[in-house]
Amino acid sequence: MSLRRIILRQQFFARPTLIVAKDLLGKILVRQLPAGTRRYRITEIEAYCGAADLACHAAKGCTSRTKVMFGPAGHIYVYLIYGMYYCLNLVTANVGEGEAILVRAVEPLFTTDEWPVGPGRLCKYLNIDKHLNAAKLGQQSGLWVEDDELVVSPSQINVSSRRGVGYAGKSALKPWRFYLKDNRFVS
Repeated sequence: MSLRRIILRQQFFARPTLIVAKDLLGKILVRQLPAGTRRYRITEIEAYCGAADLACHAAKGCTSRTKVMFGPAGHIYVYLIYGMYYCLNLVTANVGEGEAILVRAVEPLFTTDEWPVGPGRLCKYLNIDKHLNAAKLGQQSGLWVEDDELVVSPSQINVSSRRGVGYAGKSALKPWRFYLKDNRFVS
């Protein structure tokens, strides 16, 4: 029996970020490169929710760096941290809200010795860099998300505060990191 794969469209992402975040767990992140197409199950994400969220880049307003976050949902926001690691975010919510979801870890759905866990390692492994910034998720960009009909129940999701955002005061404590329980591909 083959799985029915459905590419998630803009409407999936144009919903409240915390709902999209939980719904993304278990979905398939697809990366198309000249060497071939690879699929990965999304195992860990973090939600970043606009201007009131001091851990969110949008908290400083719409800048040349963050303008993609304020645009339509279903676009890719890639930024560089520590001058050396790229981070992949998927824009969510409505235009003007400045919200996105950081993809922290994925599980390869093929045999490999690689470990794409942690946002920097994930981007390096999937060959994601600034060239994808502001691109629309889809086959034209070479990066999209599919639903393979796996149902992830709330009891299969762990919740914690986000990582690496201690500078954000009370916003750092928000329980907006979601990951699949008992999955070894979690940072």
